[in-house]
Amino acid sequence: MLGFQKCIKINTFCVECINFQVNSEYKFLSSMAEETKTNEQVEVAHSENKPTAVASPQQQNPEQFLADFNWHRYQEGIEEVDDAKLTEFEKLVEENFVDTLHNEVVEGVVVNITDQDAIIDINAKSEGVISLNEFRYNQDLKVGDKVDVLIDVKEDAEGQLILSHRKARVIKAWERVNKAQEDGTIVNGLVKCRTKGGMIVDVFGIEAFLPGSQIDVKPIRDYDAYVGKTMEFKVVKINHEFKNVVVSHKALIEADIEEQKKEIIGQLEKGQVLEGVVKNITSYGVFVDLGGVDGLVHITDLSWSRINHPNEIVELDQTLNVVILDFDEDKTRIQLGLKQLSKHPWEALDENIKEGDVVTGVVTVIADYGAFIEVEEGVEGLIHVSEMSWSTHLRSAQDFVKVGDKIEARILTLDREDRKMSLGIKQLSQDPWTDITEKYPVGSRHTGEVRNFTNFGVFVELEEGIDGLIYISDLSWTKKIKHPSEFCNVGDKLDVVVLELDVEGRKLSLGHKQTESNPWDVYADQFAVGTKHTTAITEIVDKGATIEFNEDVVAFVPSRHLEKEDGSKLAKGEEAEFIVIEFNKEFKRVVASHTSIHKQEEQKIVRNAAKKAKEENQKTTLGDANAELQALKDKMEGKA
Repeated sequence: MLGFQKCIKINTFCVECINFQVNSEYKFLSSMAEETKTNEQVEVAHSENKPTAVASPQQQNPEQFLADFNWHRYQEGIEEVDDAKLTEFEKLVEENFVDTLHNEVVEGVVVNITDQDAIIDINAKSEGVISLNEFRYNQDLKVGDKVDVLIDVKEDAEGQLILSHRKARVIKAWERVNKAQEDGTIVNGLVKCRTKGGMIVDVFGIEAFLPGSQIDVKPIRDYDAYVGKTMEFKVVKINHEFKNVVVSHKALIEADIEEQKKEIIGQLEKGQVLEGVVKNITSYGVFVDLGGVDGLVHITDLSWSRINHPNEIVELDQTLNVVILDFDEDKTRIQLGLKQLSKHPWEALDENIKEGDVVTGVVTVIADYGAFIEVEEGVEGLIHVSEMSWSTHLRSAQDFVKVGDKIEARILTLDREDRKMSLGIKQLSQDPWTDITEKYPVGSRHTGEVRNFTNFGVFVELEEGIDGLIYISDLSWTKKIKHPSEFCNVGDKLDVVVLELDVEGRKLSLGHKQTESNPWDVYADQFAVGTKHTTAITEIVDKGATIEFNEDVVAFVPSRHLEKEDGSKLAKGEEAEFIVIEFNKEFKRVVASHTSIHKQEEQKIVRNAAKKAKEENQKTTLGDANAELQALKDKMEGKA
């Protein structure tokens, strides 16, 4: 069995070595005691008939024997150590050596520097090692310097204590950052680089984020100008879960600015003219720095003229005079004006301009209902779309003008008090209805363009401002038209005849079918009552059938007039001879009969009807003929 080993570092007995040796000796003696006890039991079992021997003290009480046994003298060549000295030694170890079991940051001293490592004494049982890579930020590291370290590995494969300066710095840095946020203290940081939305700042060795909006109270246009600068910041947010830190430089100066704003606003008065510098330009207005407090010039208060963007009037960092229109002491908002420093253009408008004058202006804005024309700077007039053309078909203003056009217009109304002006373009040309009776008398023929449809007719434009209506009944002599789109399309050219003219009502009635002779005048003779024609049954319809004499004339044959001589009825497609028993030119109605061809009595009735119609200049109706035929049929059947 080995004895105590002397510790190399402290040149005395090591507590760990002592504990190890004591435990080993204790286990050894315990095993001997157990063995002795077992032997005694065996001897008792085999010596029942033998006389009992006197037991030794070790045999009588082995536990007490172990407690009183002198362990140090048991080992040869080992110097006995007094218990008081051991107690004193343990106390010195506890007071002078760092407890390496706790994961805490401690301060160490650089005792040696090699090519790759720094040897650090942290007052532990052995010295620790830190790679020089962790001291890249400190190129002047030397022996004797004090550094914060964290025990990374208590003992590596070679029994060496491994320390970390970088981890210690991170822990210390987070402690300082958390304390800075809690106390609201100001910290210094180095702006390292630019990133999306802001800057990266080194604070206590931690990379913190500085949003672009938190750099200064005014918008920053050149972020690169801050790179490499050391600035003061306030820690405004810490995300412990993601280890993110947000700092602000703007927060340090906002408090002072708020006090400065209140002081400045307290001295403001409406109508006061101040000098300021253009700080920011937006689509809705311009922010002006009045020397510590900002005011807004709305886009409508920049110029009396209409503008699309404020940069048409001002530019960044421009110095200009503005007038205070209004301000809010509670919300510290100041409303400024630029155009109010000059006289209103309507007040400077020439007094000689009056209604009826022709003015020249530039189109500034186009809307669906018209266009605004700037006749002088800040003075605009409206040309309604109805005043752009004599045409009654209203179109978009974009069909006549576009933004930027320089045009002439006549002043229709002028209201200087309300600052309103209405203009007209069509008034510069003659009203086409002035000599309408000479250009388009009733009965005259013209060619026009189809403009649009209605359910009852077609509007045709003869010239700009002159439109006429063709009713659906005046489109064709022969075709039955349900909607005008069946007859023509928008943009088609149509020949027309002026049927009616209303100058006061500015209405013109036109006809298209009147450009040709009425074919039904010819058909009245060709298909007169009593005339016979041979054709085929075109279609079997309800209560009869239809036959076609030509492409315009379709006749109806009642069911009882389809009977043949043998008593059967004509079928679809069957050709036969028919006699016209009714012709109505006005309603384009023709009725024919096949039965009347072979029945004498019916022929007589038809002839009498034709003669009567000719003598009295009347149209025989189908009802009259049917009444006479029904009476004849009743007579033949023996009825009264």
